Amino acid sequence: MGSLQLRSRLLASGWSDDEVRRLLRTGELSPVRRGAYVVGGLPKDPVRRHRLEIVAAVEQLAAAAVVSHASGAVLHGLPLWAVPFGRVHVSRHRASGGRLGRRVHVHTAPLSADEIALVDGVPVTSVARTVVDIARTVAFEQAVVVADAALAMGLVTGEQLAVAVLRATGWRGCPAARRVVAFADAGAESPGESRSRVAIVQAGLPAPVLQWEVLEDRRSLGFADFGWPWLRTVGEFDGEIKYGRLVRPGQAPGDVVFAEKRREDRMRDTGLGMARWTWDELGPAFGPVADRIRRRFRPL
Repeated sequence: MGSLQLRSRLLASGWSDDEVRRLLRTGELSPVRRGAYVVGGLPKDPVRRHRLEIVAAVEQLAAAAVVSHASGAVLHGLPLWAVPFGRVHVSRHRASGGRLGRRVHVHTAPLSADEIALVDGVPVTSVARTVVDIARTVAFEQAVVVADAALAMGLVTGEQLAVAVLRATGWRGCPAARRVVAFADAGAESPGESRSRVAIVQAGLPAPVLQWEVLEDRRSLGFADFGWPWLRTVGEFDGEIKYGRLVRPGQAPGDVVFAEKRREDRMRDTGLGMARWTWDELGPAFGPVADRIRRRFRPL
């Protein structure tokens, strides 16, 4: 998780405070948090940087602290959207004593042994518990991104999420978590598709079938991100990440775009209505997209 150095260990190894300060001045060490440094510069990627902050915090906190919430999602490799990395989140099995510090947010709640996992030697709440804790404490759209990804990546099952949210009965934010778990779907393959799902429902459109396979004479023409089979319409979320994911060894991005266009043309030739949208059209800007989708509906 990075070459983390603690000041206490450096001093115990014979380094002096002056030598540590010199290494910081020259950039050979960079501060992660007070008393914790990384060799070289800090990573620019916020997720990688937060992983370092997590490890540094765990090294300096009492052993009973378990990484949780958004920090737990980072360790489990779950994507986050619009969830800040300003603090490291940890949980303790206590009824009280939580605190919101400048660098660490300590949560207190019941925490069973089967809700704790190890990731690279760091104790972290299980994927199911992590998803539910996030769903209790952030907005619906942000929580759906995490829950969908956990299911799509095969890190958790719907049954495990249901058990986790049941255990949280009576806790603050549990009703919100219950709505997220009920809405979560493994068919969403990216944060953009998860956000699209939320936008579609909030716009009053019927819930689509995810990854709908379009067939013609029993021949597969491909899969659409969103499908309304009873309305002969498909929807596609266009994101740069999506095209990057589809690039195979030896392929250029332009090859993927061309293949996607051919797939779209084949679907259109069957008489399907088709609507596309991009990341910039999600959120408050989704109204025109929703109208565009409605105009494409072709009831049987």
